[in-house]
Amino acid sequence: MTAPPDDCLARNEWICGEYLSTRSQILLDAVIQHLQLTSVAVLIAVVVAVPLAVLARRWGWAAGPVLAVTTILYTIPSLAMFSLLLPVYGLSAALVVAGLVLYSLTLLVRNILAGLRAVPEETRQAARGMGYGPIRLLLTVELPLALPAAMAGLRIAMVSAVSLVTVGAIVGFGGLGNLIYAGMNTYFKAQVLTASVLCVIIAVVADLLLLGVQWLITPWTRAARA
Repeated sequence: MTAPPDDCLARNEWICGEYLSTRSQILLDAVIQHLQLTSVAVLIAVVVAVPLAVLARRWGWAAGPVLAVTTILYTIPSLAMFSLLLPVYGLSAALVVAGLVLYSLTLLVRNILAGLRAVPEETRQAARGMGYGPIRLLLTVELPLALPAAMAGLRIAMVSAVSLVTVGAIVGFGGLGNLIYAGMNTYFKAQVLTASVLCVIIAVVADLLLLGVQWLITPWTRAARA
C-alpha cells in the first residue's frame, strides 16, 4: 500500500490551505472582477430605476406598464437572458452587466415606487405651500422620505447581482463563477468551495455595508424607532 500524499491539493480535499496560498492572485483577480461587474451593473440599474419610478409616480397610467415590463424581465431565466442579449453585446463583460441591470430593475423600481407612494400627501401639500416646485419637492422631500424602501430594494438587488454574476462564467466573465465552473468541470473541490464561500462573504459584506449606509443617511428612522 502507498501512503497518501502530504499535499491537500494532491488529495483533492474540500478545505485546503495550500490552495489559498498558491492561488491567491487568481482568487484576487476573480474577486475584483466579481465586484466590478456587480457594482457597475447595480449603479447603472439605480440610474435607470429612479427616473422610471418617478415617472410611474407622477403619471399613474405609466405605473402598470413599467412594473409589468420589469416583472417580465425578472421572470426570464438567466441563461436565456444572456442568450437573448448575446447578438447585441457578444461574448463580453457588457453582456453580463446588461443582464444584471435588467434583473435589478424589477427590485429597484418596485421599492423606489413604493417609497414614493408612501410619502404622506399632507407632507407634499405642506411643501407646496412653502413654495416648493416639483423638482425641489422631489429632491428634498419625496426621495429622502422614500430612502428606507429604496435602500431595502437596493440591498436585495445587490445580493441578487452578486449571485447572478456567477452565471456569467458561461461567457468567461463570471468573476468567482469562472472558478466555480472550472472547478466543477474538473472536480477540483478546494476551488469550488473556496470560490463559493467568497461569493457568500461578498454578498454578506455588501448587504451589511448598505445597511450601514442606510443607517447613516436616514437618521429620522432611528429617532422614530427610539
